[in-house]
Amino acid sequence: MEVIELKINAMGNEIVLHPTLVFDHETSILIDTGIPGQLHAIKQGMVKADVPFQTLEGIILTHQDIDHIGSAPHLLEELNKSISVYAHKEDQLYIEGNVPLIKTDISRMSDQELDALPDEVRYLYNNPPSVKVNLLLEDTQELPYCGGIEVIYTPGHSPGHVSLYLKRTKTLVAGDAMVKMNGRLCGPVEQTTLDMKVAKQSLRKFLNYDIETVICYHGGVFKGSPRPYILEILSEIV
Repeated sequence: MEVIELKINAMGNEIVLHPTLVFDHETSILIDTGIPGQLHAIKQGMVKADVPFQTLEGIILTHQDIDHIGSAPHLLEELNKSISVYAHKEDQLYIEGNVPLIKTDISRMSDQELDALPDEVRYLYNNPPSVKVNLLLEDTQELPYCGGIEVIYTPGHSPGHVSLYLKRTKTLVAGDAMVKMNGRLCGPVEQTTLDMKVAKQSLRKFLNYDIETVICYHGGVFKGSPRPYILEILSEIV
């Protein structure tokens, strides 16, 4: 397992995204793909992990946001072979571009909001990435890769958000269900979460797993059990 660090500049601030590369001797699976244009950085991350690019057999998208779908189309084009693209059915139509992405749908934005967007962000919102999902994920489903990857359906941040449990390493890939801030685990970012109450309630599922490491897409790696933080977040539900 390797956590790839992808750095982006967002309105003058550096943000680091953390896709997860899961691999064994023959196969690798990438969980989330950064923003468009980060293919080279992903390939560099795979080189650092000593994982050949052509071993990539699947991409798992935890949900529909641009910074997760991002470079998936370029990865598929570069690989020049058929691989599996996984996502939950509730986010499928958005990921495939059949309907606008919920959080960056410019038709829902006011003129003032559009004017406030930098040119490159406005272009991205007008031309979001899309990719064909050929395999749908379901809650508790186990994918037969690298010791077993169990799907945990965690809606709230988006309708089809999923997290993944890597059985071999007892690692939770939380996606955006949780973030790491100042060394501690927190619930999802309220400004980008569609239903905060549902998103927090989804975290209850994590209590059923023996977790030793948590990977947050925003914040990176947390070592230890998330249980006390989850219980604290659940206690805040109104």
